[in-house]
Amino acid sequence: MSARGQSYRYVGPVELKAAVRPGSGGCRIGSAADFDGWIAGRSAAELTEPFTFVVGMDGVLRLAPRRSEHVACAGGDMVLSAGEIGFVREADRWTVDEVSNQSTGYCPDVTSWSAVARALDRVELGRPSGFTHEVVFRRCPDCQEHNIVREDDFVCVFCGSDLPETWNVVILGGPTS
Repeated sequence: MSARGQSYRYVGPVELKAAVRPGSGGCRIGSAADFDGWIAGRSAAELTEPFTFVVGMDGVLRLAPRRSEHVACAGGDMVLSAGEIGFVREADRWTVDEVSNQSTGYCPDVTSWSAVARALDRVELGRPSGFTHEVVFRRCPDCQEHNIVREDDFVCVFCGSDLPETWNVVILGGPTS
């Protein structure tokens, strides 16, 4: 764990990470001016759906078009959080109207919200008090498959085994740790 919180390694398909080219990460949004410049380049159609985001290990928000892979947005690196984010113009300023930790490539815990909040505060964006849609990820201890827990049903959809109550996606000492 870093001083900024839990960090997350990419756990998705290896071919997606292998396709990431150096310098191909999402747009780095380190200031309000960076965000203003980035959002000005978005079309009305783009603004109707959420964007892909990551918070890098430096605590900085990175944004990419929605259908971008999180690992590409992160330049293949570890992250402090990842998911989808939408923006709306309110009272002459941009605010976050929806944000989730939905990233099957990184499977971040819902506790990664604090890193997102810090990154959004840095760029002076209005934001909710937490993820507007929380996704609960768990790795099955028996079959090792990644699961999305729905309706507090902590049962593996692949083998029927019980899933742990606490986040456990990365296998310590394994290929993704």
